[in-house]
Amino acid sequence: MTVSVHLDESAQPPEDGSPLPPLDYVIAKAIAGAALTDVDTLSLLAADSDATQDICAAASAMRDRAKGKTVTFSPKVFIPLTHLCRDFCGYCTFRKDPKQAGKDLFMTPEQVLDVARAGAALGCTEALFTLGERPEQRYPEAKEWLEHRGFRTTLEYLTHVCRLVLEETSLLPHANPGTMARREIAALQPFNPSMGLMLESTSEALYAEGGPHEFAPSKRPRVRLRTLELAGQLRAPFTTGILIGIGESRRDRIESLLAIAKLHAEYGHVQEVIIQNFRAKPDTAMADSPDAETTEFLWTVAVARLILGPEANLQVPPNLSADNYQIYLDAGINDWGGVSPLTIDFVNPEAPWPALTDLKRKTEAAGFQLRPRLPVYPEYFLATKEFLPDALREKVTAMADPEGYIQGGMNRYVTTG
Repeated sequence: MTVSVHLDESAQPPEDGSPLPPLDYVIAKAIAGAALTDVDTLSLLAADSDATQDICAAASAMRDRAKGKTVTFSPKVFIPLTHLCRDFCGYCTFRKDPKQAGKDLFMTPEQVLDVARAGAALGCTEALFTLGERPEQRYPEAKEWLEHRGFRTTLEYLTHVCRLVLEETSLLPHANPGTMARREIAALQPFNPSMGLMLESTSEALYAEGGPHEFAPSKRPRVRLRTLELAGQLRAPFTTGILIGIGESRRDRIESLLAIAKLHAEYGHVQEVIIQNFRAKPDTAMADSPDAETTEFLWTVAVARLILGPEANLQVPPNLSADNYQIYLDAGINDWGGVSPLTIDFVNPEAPWPALTDLKRKTEAAGFQLRPRLPVYPEYFLATKEFLPDALREKVTAMADPEGYIQGGMNRYVTTG
C-alpha cells in the first residue's frame, strides 16, 4: 500500500467557481459516520471562530455517541532509555551527544527495572520507553556501549529491556523508538501490547532548508508512514499523532490526518491519535518561535475527530496546556494520555503532569468520568485475538476489568470521601 502525503489533485477549489461542499453538509456527513473526501476537508480550512465552534460541537457529538462520557488516561513511568540520537530537530531538548550524556549513554537494565518497580508500587501499568533514533549510526561511543553488552543496535537492546520489564515487573512496555523495519517491530511485538511513533507532519516544508526537520532524516514523512504501515501489516496496535505549530499549515495538518485515517482504514491498528501542541524551548533553533495558538489547536483537534471518525481514540496531553486543558474535551477528545506519579516528561521537562486529583476534578466538572486504562485500548484485546500474541493477551486481560480498563479504577489513584 502506498500512502499519499498530499490531498488528491482533484481536491482543489472548482475551476468554474462553483462552491465547495457547504460546511454544514461536511459536518453532517462526519456526524453520520461517513468518511470525508479530500474535497470535503477543504471546506474546513477557512473556518473562522464561529465555524470552529460548530466543528467542535460536531466533534463532541461524535465522541459522545461512540465513547459516551468516559475519558481515559494511562498511569505510567517514563523511561528515557537513551538521549543519544542521530537526528537534529529544531525544537528538541531531549537529544544529547555523548559528551553531554557523559557516562550515561544508555540506562542499564538495573536502572530500567528500578524505575519500573517504583512505578508499579505507585499503581502504574505502563512503561513508556522513549529514546533517540539509532544513535549507533552516528556515534561510535553508542555502538561500542551496545557491542560491549552483546547488542548490535539500539533496537535490539530496547527489545531486551522490554522483555525484562514484562517478565520481571507488573508493567506493560510501550516502546516509542522512532522508525522501525518489519523485523524490528516483529521482535518487539511479544513484549509490547502497543507501540508508538508520532507522524508529526507530512509537510515537505518542514524538512526543506531552514525547516525544523532539515537535519532529521528519520522525520521524513514517507519513512514514518512506512513504519506505520508495517505495524498495520503485523497487526501491532499503534499510537501516532501530529505536532502542530512548527511551521505547517492547516492544509498540511489535514493531509497528515488523512494519511493516518487511510492507514487505519486499511489495517485497523491505529489505536490512538495524539494532537500535540508545539511549545518553544530555550537553547533550540526554534526558541523564539511562538507556541501553538489555542484557537488553532482547538480547530485541529476538532477537525481530527471529524476526519478520524467517532470510534477513534483522540488524545491531547494535559501537561502541555496546563492552564486550560479541559477545553479540549469540548473539541472531541476522549483521552489524556500517559500521566506519571513518579517521572517527569523528559521530552517536555518544563511541563509537569497535572495531579490526578486535578485531572479528575476538571474532567468531572466537564461532565465526564475519568478512568485509568492500560497502554493498549480495550478494543485491541477484549473479544479479539487478532492483535496480541496469546501470552501477552492473557497478561493484559488479567490486569483489566470486564470493560478493559484497569482493575480498581480511580480508587487506586485518588482517595475519595
